[in-house]
Amino acid sequence: MLSISGIVKVKKDTEQITEKFKKREFVVTDGSGNYPQDILFQLTQERVDLLDSINVNDAVNVTFNLRGREWTNPQGEVKYFNSLDVWRLEKSQGGGAPTPMDIAPASADKAETLVDEGDDDLPF
Repeated sequence: MLSISGIVKVKKDTEQITEKFKKREFVVTDGSGNYPQDILFQLTQERVDLLDSINVNDAVNVTFNLRGREWTNPQGEVKYFNSLDVWRLEKSQGGGAPTPMDIAPASADKAETLVDEGDDDLPF
């Protein structure tokens, strides 16, 4: 079980793949690192309805499983695919991890010296 928080960027319609299988995809932007990542998730079967109450630009928490599979094409070449299968999707209050603008800078008067300069025995 994995989870991530972010902002919904894309919300697709439900696709009926076969008579018994349907899926719905959406993209969440994870802004927790140095560079935002747009991550594609999928909802399947009865879970496709979880996206109905979610709008583009909503902050969400996504709980999902990482799935992988092997497929051999008609030419005999083996391919591998991954999917992020969502089993819980909830609106959240924030947009995930704080960005540098959300974090207050430390004031200069609160700076702390970790090593007393008189005890420095380094040769340089």
